[in-house]
Amino acid sequence: MTASSKPAFSPEEIAAEGLKPEEYEEIVRRLGRHPNKAELGMFGVMWSEHCCYKNSRPLLKQFPTTGPRILVGPGENAGVVDLGDGLQLAFKIESHNHPSAVEPFQGAATGVGGILRDIFTMGARPIALLNSLRFGSLEDTKTQRLFSGVVAGISHYGNCVGVPTVGGEVYFDSAYSGNPLVNVMALGLMETPEIVKSGASGLGNPVLYVGSTTGRDGMGGASFASAELSDESLDNRPAVQVGDPFLEKSLIEACLEAFKTGAVVAAQDMGAAGITCSTSEMAAKGGVGIELDLDKIPVRESGMVPYEYLLSESQERMLFVAHKGREQELIDIFHRWGLQAVVAGEVIAEPIVRILFQGGIAAEIPAEALAENTPLYERELLTEPPEYAIKAWEWTPDSLPACTTAGIEIQGSLQSWNDILLTLLDTPTIASKRWVYRQYDHQVQNNTVILPGGADAAVVRLRPLEDGGSGGGGRGQGAGGREQGDEENSSPTSSSPSSPSETPTPQSAVAATVDCNPRYVYLDPYEGAKAVVAEAARNLSCVGAEPLAVTDNLNFGSPEKPIGYWQLAEACRGLAEGCRELATPVTGGNVSLYNETFDSEGNPQPIYPTPVVGMVGLIPDLSKICGQAWQAEGDIIYLLGLPLESKVELGASEYLATIHNTVAGHPPRVDFELERCVQKVCREGIRNGWIRSAHDCAEGGLAVALAECCIAGKLGAEINLGLASSISQRWDEVLFSEGGARIIVSVALEHQEVWESLLNEQLANYWQQLGKVSNSNTDLGVLTSDNQSLIKVRIEDMSDRYSHAIERRLKGAELKVMS
Repeated sequence: MTASSKPAFSPEEIAAEGLKPEEYEEIVRRLGRHPNKAELGMFGVMWSEHCCYKNSRPLLKQFPTTGPRILVGPGENAGVVDLGDGLQLAFKIESHNHPSAVEPFQGAATGVGGILRDIFTMGARPIALLNSLRFGSLEDTKTQRLFSGVVAGISHYGNCVGVPTVGGEVYFDSAYSGNPLVNVMALGLMETPEIVKSGASGLGNPVLYVGSTTGRDGMGGASFASAELSDESLDNRPAVQVGDPFLEKSLIEACLEAFKTGAVVAAQDMGAAGITCSTSEMAAKGGVGIELDLDKIPVRESGMVPYEYLLSESQERMLFVAHKGREQELIDIFHRWGLQAVVAGEVIAEPIVRILFQGGIAAEIPAEALAENTPLYERELLTEPPEYAIKAWEWTPDSLPACTTAGIEIQGSLQSWNDILLTLLDTPTIASKRWVYRQYDHQVQNNTVILPGGADAAVVRLRPLEDGGSGGGGRGQGAGGREQGDEENSSPTSSSPSSPSETPTPQSAVAATVDCNPRYVYLDPYEGAKAVVAEAARNLSCVGAEPLAVTDNLNFGSPEKPIGYWQLAEACRGLAEGCRELATPVTGGNVSLYNETFDSEGNPQPIYPTPVVGMVGLIPDLSKICGQAWQAEGDIIYLLGLPLESKVELGASEYLATIHNTVAGHPPRVDFELERCVQKVCREGIRNGWIRSAHDCAEGGLAVALAECCIAGKLGAEINLGLASSISQRWDEVLFSEGGARIIVSVALEHQEVWESLLNEQLANYWQQLGKVSNSNTDLGVLTSDNQSLIKVRIEDMSDRYSHAIERRLKGAELKVMS
């Protein structure tokens, strides 16, 4: 291309593409000329934070990325781990935050479609979805609209495409009022002989465009996702893509069939930045160039110009590089599935992306300049924690009202511990997510092992593909910090032998969870991020799964502000340490920055820093798992982890935020040696068949965890804390503090001796017997060692608060509208 004689773009035009003045100058330097409009748009999307991670890439280098089971790490469409026995699992998490804030239904739906394409582009059949969602207060009508729309979008796309949504978490906090978070994780079982990579190769090989047609929807979505939300951008509906799950279902089958022919050299889905991203990334990764003719691209709208072709994020589209001479074989496959498929270009030797349009060159840019050699910002890190953190750390429990075994006085009224517990169970973040998961088809593919809410992690059966199974799937939903769960259907199920006369080979399963306590990370990003990794691993261990690997989704505010960058950098440091300590390498993920909105006075309001961890684990024998529900009257209840006489901080707790309207203090510090020991013992107890239920103590602490076990199993519990009523500790610290690597388990009386022998051998003083499971539909009773009653609540009352908290708020909003 000859040097352009056009003048430089105006500062407003440059800013409209998400570029800084100095970045534009760098573009001119690299090209030796001013870019044209199409090229400016290409640089805008590819140099956005969403695509090139220009603020976060230096921090991500801290993450451990290798391990004995890691087959594919960061850099490809998804990570892949070796499950043994010839099974390989692809998995990844991504965000669709800004689009969901603008148009919640389509924003969430296309988030599901995009993450599924990342999975099957590797040659894996999608077997499960999970989601991690954040919204403002559910009392707010705007939040109710966003929440309902996002859940409807996820359920619509997942249900129609035939992939079960088996787990997730939902948090509600005013920090997300203007900027909800929608993170979606997908898992897939490799179905092709070779893992499909994305690097183009083979000079003269044809480049195929396959899938749906191209329109103007989703224009500039990558740049849109890399800037703060404003009143103007919230009205920017063209930046939100529109998905077709039925077309994606056909695309899955066509792609997997195409990959099995051996005719595909490389594949890349068209997600953020559309054609621009797929062509530049495939060319750069392969060290070659790609020439693409826009006149060959199937379109759904007339009069489109190169800028629109290149920046469109129309959904359900892919780019293939095929072996020369075999392109028609692939085209026939896609046509048979009712999809578009055309040869739109070829691989060239010159390492550039050359775009043709109407007989001329519409754009010509070095591939590396778009996809590899992109801007990088290593910002100055605060030498001291910011003022808000220092002030929050000054908080101590001494500032709370005095409390006794009878309760605590709040605003002049004595609140019993029964009252406090019921209030926490009614908190939407803690309460059952039944309203959510009942909209999802969690049984499609018929491989879910535990029904919704039955356990701390989702469990998906791994059926050999040659048996006609899809490799996995799910009927369950309970996976994550606050489970989307069904306490009414909570008992684990497992496979039965195909023949009673044969001893079957143990059938394996994969477990998955998504986790993050954002309040912890806000108050101390380093310690909070470590806690995220620890809880994810604990959730997997509670179903008997060995944690294997991590995919992360970093949701933060602006890195250009000192506090925002400090939060991001410290959280990355904590995640890296946590993953190293628990031997769970990071295989990839997503970074979503600039998650903040402007208040009425024009001041930016960032979200809580929210590094969501998606973690997968392996269950070697599907018959040896358990859920969180009590199983039988008389079973003995144990607490693993830090014993109750050890002081655990109330700082950052759900109790402190909900009951005292205070977000302050230090989050619990993670003792990784204790975490490893507790989780190992828990897994061993489950695999030996001794543990009948397991549930970690997370939000709400010991009391909420005990209540959830009672609600799930419809069985009561008689608990003696082993602490005298005259202890120096506060009773709210005992009942509601969080942390300490704690897990509640129940064990049948017949296994007590062998189980306690294991505890004495491996956990020493870090366990205690709490009590026993009582009969059905009774109470949760919690006593001191001298038989003073702290809590005595009927299961029926707890279940009502817990099961209907979200529905009550949504129905209340409907009544207000009607009146």
